[in-house]
Amino acid sequence: MTVQGSENSSRRGRRSSTMGGMPLNDMPWWRWRSNVRSALHMLSDTEFQRGIWLAGVDGYGDVTDAVYRLVEDTWLDNWSAEKYIGTIFRDSQEAALVDSAVLRVLRIMHQVGPDAVVSVYLEHAGWADAVRAARDAHVRMAVSDGEDPDVPPRTLEVLQIMTRSA
Repeated sequence: MTVQGSENSSRRGRRSSTMGGMPLNDMPWWRWRSNVRSALHMLSDTEFQRGIWLAGVDGYGDVTDAVYRLVEDTWLDNWSAEKYIGTIFRDSQEAALVDSAVLRVLRIMHQVGPDAVVSVYLEHAGWADAVRAARDAHVRMAVSDGEDPDVPPRTLEVLQIMTRSA
């Protein structure tokens, strides 16, 4: 599978088919990218975390679900995002930001346990740093895909429909 060169990049005005505004054809593993972006989006938004996760609103999963989406297909818990430059991640800066977020979030998950209640994550001393790292990665990826990083996270059902539809 080949990645289109920058002259065909969707970031230069030539848009491929889209999934909610995200170009589908310029990243070979866009479904994995969608899952990583969804997880980073939720992990990077403290208002979302308090209003949805902490409140127990259905449809978005919890912290553990987000972490699982972040690493399930990519194995980013075992190796660097650098491995996926040109397939999931566009460049080394994007990969480095994702690695930073993954490491911070996983460190907390290992300290508190995957079954901890949401409030334990949100009150963890390192959570603010993890949120900041996730935000940096989320913003970089969203902007690279031509999307507004500040729209609220989508439900897991919408994510599933979007990744199934193309």
